[in-house]
Amino acid sequence: MVEKQEEYLFVDGYNVINAWPELIEAKSVSLETARDKLVDIMSDYAAQTGTKIIVVFDAHHVEGSCGAHYFINGVEVVFTREGETADAYIERSVDSMGKKDKVRVATSDWIEQQIVMGRGAIRVSARELRNEILALAEKRRRQEEIQKLERNTLAERVDKSILRLILERFKGGKGA
Repeated sequence: MVEKQEEYLFVDGYNVINAWPELIEAKSVSLETARDKLVDIMSDYAAQTGTKIIVVFDAHHVEGSCGAHYFINGVEVVFTREGETADAYIERSVDSMGKKDKVRVATSDWIEQQIVMGRGAIRVSARELRNEILALAEKRRRQEEIQKLERNTLAERVDKSILRLILERFKGGKGA
């Protein structure tokens, strides 16, 4: 029996926030707003794809930070500890996963891309991830449109005055 490979996507949180226009705009409100929006987007992506998402935020400059790790709507969110970068956390995690699972890393940091590729992960730039998410949203929108059209019955498509006339004839026993 062949075991199904799990698919993981590590997201360098601040790298992506600083690359996506909608997150840059959210960051102008507050960094917390941008982080929340990124996690929401990734939660939706995880729900649609079945990919396990780990969003990693640097806290290496936060004095005394012990790090934090929690789940929000199915997305694993990690704040690194003091002295640890998101890159270091992601590299260590990729190393520990080995080659048994499919692992992708979303970052536009070229050096980080090279490092994680050397460790067996697939690199995805922030822009490529955004395009993938936008394409997935468009595909979902088209599917919903098709489902909406398929749900329309003949009665919903027939002009109401014609439908009324047909029903009156039917009730009156005159037939069609």
